[in-house]
Amino acid sequence: MSRLTAINPNEATGKAAELFAAIKKAAGKVPNAYVTIGTHSPEALGAMLSVDGVVSHSSLAKADIEVIKLAVSEVGGCDYCVAAHTLMGKLAGLSPEAMKQIRAGSATGDAKRDALVRFVRTLVDTRGTVPAAEVDAVREAGYSERQLIEIALAVTSITFTNLVNRVNDTTLDFPAVE
Repeated sequence: MSRLTAINPNEATGKAAELFAAIKKAAGKVPNAYVTIGTHSPEALGAMLSVDGVVSHSSLAKADIEVIKLAVSEVGGCDYCVAAHTLMGKLAGLSPEAMKQIRAGSATGDAKRDALVRFVRTLVDTRGTVPAAEVDAVREAGYSERQLIEIALAVTSITFTNLVNRVNDTTLDFPAVE
């Protein structure tokens, strides 16, 4: 059960109402995580949606974005975002088996994807400078320096929602993942 209060999106006013209407138009509903954020800080929700917009229009493939968000959410222990990005991963063409492997940090059989997962897990699981060998490995797998920056931005975006959901214990409104 969610710990923070949330308004009914249909009763929102001002900036929150505008954001909720745009989300509902794009996604068909306003996910509970967005309702919580928008209830308490429409500015934070707007900023997050802006960052997500930049990520979605980056040079990263949609599947790569979902790989990043799924790996970060698993490492961070955010069941809400794991559920949301398992659904989004399916829509981006990731198989259920691949998503289980991504979450576990095990090999998927796709060398480029595996390098991305290793890099993302290293980025979020360690402190200090990322070892040069890790950066070299993800570049050798085919990711450009521009994409390294975009990967970091995608990690930033999902980390924010992970943190909010971990504080809130946001009620799932996506299919639960086992």
